[in-house]
Amino acid sequence: MTHDHVSLTSQWYLIDQPMVDHFADAIGDHQFIHTNPVRAKAETGFGGTIVHGFYLLALLTRLSQQALPAAPAQTIEINYGFDKVRFLNPVPVGSRVRGHFRLRESTAKGKATLRRHAVELEVEGGTRPALVAEWLILLDTQEPQKGNT
Repeated sequence: MTHDHVSLTSQWYLIDQPMVDHFADAIGDHQFIHTNPVRAKAETGFGGTIVHGFYLLALLTRLSQQALPAAPAQTIEINYGFDKVRFLNPVPVGSRVRGHFRLRESTAKGKATLRRHAVELEVEGGTRPALVAEWLILLDTQEPQKGNT
């Protein structure tokens, strides 16, 4: 079944340098364009440090929790993956971003439901999205737990 629902939008979220530095520590990517503001300003055309693309992708979880309706009770949401992920524009550290989510398709997958969302990550003041993707989320309904007797 295909849907072209209205785009749901998250709140703005500020990405500062300490957040980017923590992410760099977590994934082991300390490339200067992300972690050294002085060098990034002097040696790149970015004007300073930029946010890791994978950080932006990971932020979609936080932003989707603000924008998308909560899953029904007894349902587990499972990240099923992404299709067509593209990082279209660099995001300067210190920027505010927000996510736009639109349900494109909802299909049965056994007892579960697979939802495909069109996603865009907007940068405040930007003219083009920083990221676009199709995000697949599996909604799996769990049986209620029975007590031990």
